[in-house]
Amino acid sequence: MQLLQHLKELTVNPKNAQELKDLILQLAIQGKLTANWRIENPDIEPASELLKYIIKNKEVLIKSKIARKETAKKEFLKDKVSFLLPKTWISRNITAFYYTIGGKSNQIQSKNYSETGKYPIVSQGKNRIDGYSDDVSKLLKITKPVIVFGDHTRLVKFIDFNFIIGADGTKILTPFDGVDSEYFYLHTSYYDLSSKGYARHYSLLKIEAFALPPLEEQKEIVNVVENLFKEVAQLEQLTVKRIGLKEDFVTSALNQLTTNNANQEWRFLQDHFKSFFNETSNIKKLRETVLQLAVQGKLTAGWRVNNPDTEDASVLLKRIQEEKAQLVKDKKIKDEKRISSITEEETPYGLPEKWLWCRMQDLCPNISSGSTPPKPYFKDEGVPYLKVYNIRNQKIDFEYRKQFVDTEYHSTKLKRSILKPGDVIMNIVGPPLGKVAIIPNDYPEWNCNQAISFFKPLDRRLNTWIYTFLLAGTFLDRIELIGTAGQDNISVTKSKTIMLPLPPFEEQKAIVEKVNALMGLCDYLKQEVQQSQEQSELLMQSCLRAVFEVK
Repeated sequence: MQLLQHLKELTVNPKNAQELKDLILQLAIQGKLTANWRIENPDIEPASELLKYIIKNKEVLIKSKIARKETAKKEFLKDKVSFLLPKTWISRNITAFYYTIGGKSNQIQSKNYSETGKYPIVSQGKNRIDGYSDDVSKLLKITKPVIVFGDHTRLVKFIDFNFIIGADGTKILTPFDGVDSEYFYLHTSYYDLSSKGYARHYSLLKIEAFALPPLEEQKEIVNVVENLFKEVAQLEQLTVKRIGLKEDFVTSALNQLTTNNANQEWRFLQDHFKSFFNETSNIKKLRETVLQLAVQGKLTAGWRVNNPDTEDASVLLKRIQEEKAQLVKDKKIKDEKRISSITEEETPYGLPEKWLWCRMQDLCPNISSGSTPPKPYFKDEGVPYLKVYNIRNQKIDFEYRKQFVDTEYHSTKLKRSILKPGDVIMNIVGPPLGKVAIIPNDYPEWNCNQAISFFKPLDRRLNTWIYTFLLAGTFLDRIELIGTAGQDNISVTKSKTIMLPLPPFEEQKAIVEKVNALMGLCDYLKQEVQQSQEQSELLMQSCLRAVFEVK
């Protein structure tokens, strides 16, 4: 069978493991896993003869009141399966093959549970013992394995010891002689009862008709499924271990980039890109590391050697401060309360020569956030109005649930938050924080709500550097957040005090170019990973066709 020939390749994609287990169960109850077994065992008595024995056994148990007759509702009375049964198999409604045992006399209230005792208490099909009791009058003595099924149990549970039932809607199902308990469990577990939206005991009656093989084949199916599950589990563990080891190595290598000789470590990683970065999580780490290296100046160490005469960032900052002072004097912008200077103890890492630390307010005057206008001022056209959900993949996606605000209201009541192309915005209400974008030039003016803060650098050339720095998100580890439980907010005041490194302008351009190129590489690597996953999916589909297509 093609599926079994490709188990190893199929488990390379972790999510395929569960799909494989589901498929194995499906093949099992359709008789496709034991096709060769039937050829090798042609003289096995057919299930139709086995059914006669089951019916007689059922009549005796019901007459002696050991078993209670189970009856499916008319709308659930399914006797036929939707697939072609092997010749020696039969199908009937599931109620033909099991009965319930135990009742209130075997139940015990939770208040009577003990941590120790002679007899285990079982309830709701859980994979554990809920407690113990010494009350022998409530002991359910079983002669063969049974199945525990609860009102809200996700899957039935197979057990084979004497126990007491917890008084919580638990049902004890016993297959009739002739139906192997493990095969019954395997068959019913395939339908994953709760995922179908069923509840309570009658959910069993809703499943497709029960497919019954000869007893010897039932046991063989259980054996084959157990062996295949073990193989899938082993391959799955190897896959998880492989991914885990690779992630640990990549994390270590990327940490070395940010702490040691970046150029040397970078050359090493470049030689192994295809090997290391073929998992989505590793590519995400690579993106984060590239941005961290960028804002630390480690991407442009070689550039600085080749450009020793670059203007010092302090000169750039001085020009901005002088321009800001003049604009305040001319009453074109508001004067702001001065923020405390940066102390050496505050700086998280050392900067290259000609760089300096500054506050966001030093570069961007009048940092603020938007607000929400009354409902009547939202229009079908006018000025585009942004919410956090419009920041997608660190860009503006205005087509996603677009909204417009009245033009006059925008220019008067919302004047404070008028945005123009090139402005940098960031969400200040999370989680998650760290959504950043540059306003595009699709419209001449924009506006936004109170969950977004905006940064308008006096020197408009700084917008891509500010965007890159915010994108790195390193400042989030050092900023004091506000908000209620489950919500992280950054105040506008804290937005003004964000501390960022300022490189010379020419180096900013070089950094942004390198970042864009490396992000392009990450996009390429991600695309390759997706293609690899698609190939894995295609292999799975090919195996499915080989199994199920009628020839």
